[in-house]
Amino acid sequence: MSSTSSSSRTISRWSDLRSALAGEERDWTRVAPKRAVFLLAVPMMLEMVLESVFGVVDVFFVARLGPAAVATVGLTEAVVTLLFAVALGLATATTALVARRIGEGKRDEAAVVAVQALALGLGLAAVFGAGGLLGARHVLAWLGATPEVLTVGTAYTRILLGGCGSVFLLFLGNAIFRGAGDPAVAVRVLWTANLINLVLDPCLIFGLGPFPELGVTGAAVATVTGWTIGVLLLLRLLATGKSRIRISLPFLRLRTDVAARLLRVSWGGILQYLAETGAWVALVRVLALFGDTALAGYTVAIRIVAFTFLPSWGLSNAAATLVGQHLGAAQPAEAERSVWLTARYNLAFLGSVGLAFLAVPTLLLRPFIQNPEVLAVGVEGLRWIGLCYGFFAVGLVAIQAFNGAGDTATPMRLKVLCYWVFQIPLAWALAVVAGLGPRGVFIAIACAEILLAVSGVVLFRRGRWKVKVV
Repeated sequence: MSSTSSSSRTISRWSDLRSALAGEERDWTRVAPKRAVFLLAVPMMLEMVLESVFGVVDVFFVARLGPAAVATVGLTEAVVTLLFAVALGLATATTALVARRIGEGKRDEAAVVAVQALALGLGLAAVFGAGGLLGARHVLAWLGATPEVLTVGTAYTRILLGGCGSVFLLFLGNAIFRGAGDPAVAVRVLWTANLINLVLDPCLIFGLGPFPELGVTGAAVATVTGWTIGVLLLLRLLATGKSRIRISLPFLRLRTDVAARLLRVSWGGILQYLAETGAWVALVRVLALFGDTALAGYTVAIRIVAFTFLPSWGLSNAAATLVGQHLGAAQPAEAERSVWLTARYNLAFLGSVGLAFLAVPTLLLRPFIQNPEVLAVGVEGLRWIGLCYGFFAVGLVAIQAFNGAGDTATPMRLKVLCYWVFQIPLAWALAVVAGLGPRGVFIAIACAEILLAVSGVVLFRRGRWKVKVV
């Protein structure tokens, strides 16, 4: 009897896994919470794994060009993440509003939200892209780039910042599908985009076959090309109706009321991500004081962290979608239950990763780093970050639950407090004043993430997010 029951459970899990990857349409407000979290989380985690693959693939190949090339990637990434913050803030609002309209059974209104989000994204992308094309060298110099980095990396930075429009629309398209409960669609698109990036990266960096040898600049060309093709595929899927949302001609007009609502919800999301990514830029600026070696070690370590953080964020996005749809269906208790279930799963996942960071950091970093001094910095970074990963797992789900409810202001206030009032001054005090160097920055990161997690859980338990109207 026991063997039969175990076999049935195994068959059921495999069936659910196939179903999650196939992206079958469901009313998520009627699916049991455990199953709903699993079915949504699997494609969302895969989506974020694929997002992180872009960065890991780039640094894997660029690392062969030396510390200056890796430092170029790190400095540029610090600026790109500021642009990502704006895109993510708008994407967070898009997911919340689309999920709420779907939960209310208003698919046409969800499609209207999608059109307004894409239009806003296009406008913002044009502004930021033009600034990136014109000011790339000045940006690198402001961040403390050495003369060698300025020589090697200006073209890389110009292309990546100039092509940011593609990633804006990629984020927004994925946010629309997540809010609608169709995360498997985004996974299929990102598989294609990543395959293109994976093939083009070594060809354009090292000049394989008929391709020119562009060095670190080739990594930027490959990444922007992958992003752009991904956007074209997403727009095609939205236009052909191969998801729960279809954008047809009647929806292609400006709706100022919906756009204004999106912006109203977005501002908290934009500010919270700007607070977070701006803090990372400030940390890079502190690390730049200690030279290219420290910066290169930090850059590779953070890419490894991102590779594990983004799947965890995907899992947390499942909670955001379920919160939005359950609140739309007037089921706040089910929304809360989904959040705690997701937090338990995320703790199991990131807790295991944190143990790996503590136990075998050298093994994780060795494929990306040949320089022993750079490796030492990266090892120390992974160990300190690994200490806070359990807290980080639960806090991340709580933050995304607020966002899914449309309460983007609470996470924004928490991140300003934890990162700008606490983390950055602590990093400066430990690294520069106390003379700990890069170690001081890593200690500050760990302490700030613990503070954010504890604060987020305390506020989530108060339950004010349940009555948020969007």
